Amino acid sequence: MTVRTTRRVFLSAATMMAAALAATACGSPQDTATGGGDSAAPVKVGLVYSQSGALASYGKQYIEGFKAGLDFATKGTGKVGDRKIELTEVDDAGDPAKAVSAAKDLIGKGTKIIAGSTASGVALQVAPIAAQNKVLFISGPAATDAVTGANKYTFRSGRQSYQDVVTAKSFIGDSAGKKVVVFAQDGAFGDANEAAVKAVIGGAGATVSSVRAPASATEFTPFASQIKTAKPDLLFVAWAGTTAPAMWQTLDQQGVLASTTVVTGLDIRASWPTFGAAGTKISFLSHYFDGASDTEASKALKAKVNTIDLFHPDGFAAAQMVVRAAQEGGDDVDKMVTALEGWSFDGVKGKMTIRAADHALLQPMFQAKLAGSGTAFTATAQKSLTGDETAPPAVAMKG
Repeated sequence: MTVRTTRRVFLSAATMMAAALAATACGSPQDTATGGGDSAAPVKVGLVYSQSGALASYGKQYIEGFKAGLDFATKGTGKVGDRKIELTEVDDAGDPAKAVSAAKDLIGKGTKIIAGSTASGVALQVAPIAAQNKVLFISGPAATDAVTGANKYTFRSGRQSYQDVVTAKSFIGDSAGKKVVVFAQDGAFGDANEAAVKAVIGGAGATVSSVRAPASATEFTPFASQIKTAKPDLLFVAWAGTTAPAMWQTLDQQGVLASTTVVTGLDIRASWPTFGAAGTKISFLSHYFDGASDTEASKALKAKVNTIDLFHPDGFAAAQMVVRAAQEGGDDVDKMVTALEGWSFDGVKGKMTIRAADHALLQPMFQAKLAGSGTAFTATAQKSLTGDETAPPAVAMKG
């Protein structure tokens, strides 16, 4: 990936452990908006996410998606039965300390459902607070795998790192005997990406090596030469920062894009022009883009936001989960947890299933290609992978 998403996308894949899948139950999101709770008191929901800071654009998509999802799941009433869903929005600016303070304040005011967490570091700090206070926490775009299985009170409404990496793996099919090269910058960010690819794709039988560049590099021809010499079956690019356009241009000019399958992540729409002329030659793993699915939920979301972007579905799914929890659990958080565990619902992306064993959110992922150029780039899905095909290994619940 070439922009900020990748700072949190591939952080924890190497730590996952295999275990059994849990059974799931099915239901429609609209079916959840029929009642819940024993009084007319409002259902208090705290939304703690990035309204400002480095991930503010992600937070904006999340909250737009949440409000559209709430309208969809409650059939426009904003209520569960006779109870109004009362939202309190708090800006954490991507700062874990601010998020923890906000969560504690909301809990002190009687809020039993917290959602949000645009950043992985925030989610990992809020999750223990939820367990300590026995409130429901639904993490949002934060992609770190460590959110899955964090504790019985913590869920997620977005995808996780493993699902990104296994989608990249799908471009080469059977990984046994294949050569994979990770091209990334030196530092923790590159280390995390390399470790994740080795764990997921290398663990499936591929030989994984890397070509690393200093974060300060501005001349990329030597690195392109190293990649061509390695002759990989798959080049996985994990890049962040303002040098991305120059990097992609060099890989294109040196023939790397024509000599192998080059995969990276498709970030928010505003980032697409950074690919330049190389954009149509790259294979993209995608969490979501406008037009990736044609579900009733996606139609409802599009009617509200016009153009669906990367993190709108995470907010939409969070609202569906909040409505389900309130309808089935009333004011009893343990009943909310039970209602979400194993629940399947029709989301923006398609069928979504909350795995009971560790609260992983099984969901479709997409292979994508870009057409056009610059601000006129459009994305199309080349293949959709099911939730089962991208399911991360189950992990033991930690608390």
